[in-house]
Amino acid sequence: MSPAQGCLPDAIRPDWPAVPGVRALMSTRLGGVSQAPFDSLNLRPPGLPGGDPDRPEHVLENQRRFAQALQAQPVWLEQVHGCAVVRLGREHANAGQPFPQADAAITTEPGVACTVMVADCLPVLFASRDGRVVGAAHAGWRGLAGGVLEATVAAMARAADVVPADLQAWLGPCIGPQAFEVGADVLRGFGVAALSADQLHFAFRPRPDGSPRWLADLTGLARARLQGVGVGAVSGGQWCTVSDALRFFSFRRDGRTGRMAAAIALGA
Repeated sequence: MSPAQGCLPDAIRPDWPAVPGVRALMSTRLGGVSQAPFDSLNLRPPGLPGGDPDRPEHVLENQRRFAQALQAQPVWLEQVHGCAVVRLGREHANAGQPFPQADAAITTEPGVACTVMVADCLPVLFASRDGRVVGAAHAGWRGLAGGVLEATVAAMARAADVVPADLQAWLGPCIGPQAFEVGADVLRGFGVAALSADQLHFAFRPRPDGSPRWLADLTGLARARLQGVGVGAVSGGQWCTVSDALRFFSFRRDGRTGRMAAAIALGA
């Protein structure tokens, strides 16, 4: 039994070709100690600004379980739906360090886990095929449209002298294409005309009162962005956080809820 299976039996592992020494894990909402509405494996750090706080002792125990399953030290970010990327070193894993304000992280340092939190947004994990650099990105529609995935790929390429074709990416659970209702502002963010018709990654679904709305395919948009910069090996992306309330937190479904995490690290 793997460490993840023993500590967090419901945790999800990327289904990509294994890279020796790379540890990657995505939590679900199961396996923690938090009480409703954060039940049960809420991982949102109590020190982050804003939000609706869970009991700190519960979150810390949940984070301990997550770190034990991952066998690396997660570095939590203050995510702002942007496209800034932070390069993590061992100093970031020390207790008491401020949360880096970024929506993606990369590292070439063993034992330091690039970690992003989600509850409908798309988590994307990256690893080079030679196991020299890893990364994680938080891709809500704003960050995705703004280029957070492209920025993460570029940062990894600089850090380890690799090209995008040397990278593989995994898409974790997010709001699915049957649940992600958006307005014209989202289409414009991706440079798509707000037509009253289906378009690539956007299905036209007006509300009963006739107001225009579309269903957006977040994973499809992410795959297109990754392929556009040369990352051809992309897996995952088959889960919908909104439709599976037993397994996943969803902000759009519940409003007041916890956060899951996806993390990746090089072996110490």
